[in-house]
Amino acid sequence: MNLALVHPIGVFDSGVGGLTVVRAIMERLPFENIIYFGDTARVPYGVKSVETITQYATQIADFLLRQKVKLLIIACNTIASVAGEAVQERSPVPVLDVIDAGARIAAAETRTKNVGVIGTPATINSNAYARAIHRYDPDVRIYSQACPLFVPLVEEGWLDHPVTRLTAQEYLKPVVAEHIDTLVLGCTHYPLLKALFEDILEPDIRLVDSAEAMAAIAAQLLAARKLSNPLRIPPQYRFFVTDVPYRFQTIGERFLGRSLSHVDRVRL
Repeated sequence: MNLALVHPIGVFDSGVGGLTVVRAIMERLPFENIIYFGDTARVPYGVKSVETITQYATQIADFLLRQKVKLLIIACNTIASVAGEAVQERSPVPVLDVIDAGARIAAAETRTKNVGVIGTPATINSNAYARAIHRYDPDVRIYSQACPLFVPLVEEGWLDHPVTRLTAQEYLKPVVAEHIDTLVLGCTHYPLLKALFEDILEPDIRLVDSAEAMAAIAAQLLAARKLSNPLRIPPQYRFFVTDVPYRFQTIGERFLGRSLSHVDRVRL
């Protein structure tokens, strides 16, 4: 057996949001080993310069490559929009990112070619989703909405709180007015609000969950390149962070949907 096949998938983010991607991969690929890296000491990335974000991203990629990962997944919209190419250039293994994954699914799924994108101000202002969607279909019309309050509401655990519902209704109103048939959840925190969005929106609007999209595309890539783990034994999950901030365990377990054990703190 080729030992490289049992090597882990490496997933990284600036904080804990990328754990929704890990959760989706665990569900889609239940026998794959996974290493997660959250740069919790230096979050948030959105307010930092391109040079700094690129430096941080390449440091993390190098760390994961030293762990002999067979696939790198950028589970952070900010890193993907700013430093994705830099990570690609230095990686000897395939690199996937959440923006490309969400864009690919959205372009394939839309029927009216009216697509909404919601995300943090940094992601929306970068226009990364619009560029990525247009790579797959230049005729798609994109309507973007920055939603700065969703991340703190999710981290507070207010997933179906009246305040969150009112906030979502306000944020989604201008996007829905454009008669979209597809809405991209352009932040790794937003899958936790999916049930709320489904309740608010018309049933004919398809939600593109970037975490689920990422897991589906990772599964396709592993199968196509014959990199899937052939062993049918319980996988190993390892979690690395640069700091263990207040309430990390509580928030992390909410994102992961299971207990978060074996968290190691490292310095880059």
